[in-house]
Amino acid sequence: MAKNREIFSETAASTVATVRDFGAMLLPFTDKEAGAARINASLRSFAKPGTWFAPMWAIMIGVVASPNSRFDVPTIAKTLLLMVMAGPLLCAFSQVINDHFDRDVDAINEPLRPTAEILGGRTIAIVASILAVLAIGIAFSLGRTVGILATAGLALAFAYSAPPFRLKASNGWLANAACAFSYEGFAWLAGTAAFGALTDGGLILASLYSLGAHGLMTLNDFKSVKGDRALGLRSLPVMLGEKRALGIALWGINLFQALAIAYVFSTGYWIAAIIMNVLLVAQLPLQAKLTRNPEKYAPWYCASGIPLFCWSMLGAAIALRLGRF
Repeated sequence: MAKNREIFSETAASTVATVRDFGAMLLPFTDKEAGAARINASLRSFAKPGTWFAPMWAIMIGVVASPNSRFDVPTIAKTLLLMVMAGPLLCAFSQVINDHFDRDVDAINEPLRPTAEILGGRTIAIVASILAVLAIGIAFSLGRTVGILATAGLALAFAYSAPPFRLKASNGWLANAACAFSYEGFAWLAGTAAFGALTDGGLILASLYSLGAHGLMTLNDFKSVKGDRALGLRSLPVMLGEKRALGIALWGINLFQALAIAYVFSTGYWIAAIIMNVLLVAQLPLQAKLTRNPEKYAPWYCASGIPLFCWSMLGAAIALRLGRF
């Protein structure tokens, strides 16, 4: 019991530090190497708070995209509640479940991770259940559509890690799609749905950025190639080879951003499209460095290239808000 309390206390401290580190990461001219190291360290704590950023950011993007949201206390309060639902609850649920079913592979890739050997299955089940109930309860309190999206995200998270589906072990294409849509697209749409009806433009852009995020999820697989290969898990670097998987990931990241840019341009919001294009071009030299050594530079790219992807999402959301398309 004392060890459990120590693990949860360390996670709380890691969560606070991660929020600070991600805030700094989003700014230009910060030390990306140091930021990558700190964020990567957070992934070794319980529930991996470093992973919470993606759905929390996507929730905020969805709120910005809704013309019904305002810069006032009720909107800020609802947005914070949505972000708690998406990050510390739903995303943490996905990480706890994943750690439980990844005990064997973590023993190879991340032997210091606490849940594999220290926390028992009963503790994991209790924690996961509490997180799921709280998340779904909050989601439905914010609207039926938000509740459905949250439930779908929870189902994808379970299918990613747990039998009988265990997408992570059986098919890297489907596994990364499950992560990308639950972390990005569903979160984006939930943020918008909390303030009103979804639009065709929101559905299109949330889908395009989810497909782009599929490539980002593939980059995350490079840190665990050794264990995946040893235990027969079919991540894309294992299925396709590391070089080919990297090429497909980068093409996907860039292609779907380019399609999002073209769509925003076609609506007449060309200033937003130009800004999004500049952000895409700025990612290219970073990707060139990544190709030199994917395993070494993947954490660095997450701290350097992903913020540009995130700012591009924000540009698309502002265009959606102004154009109401």
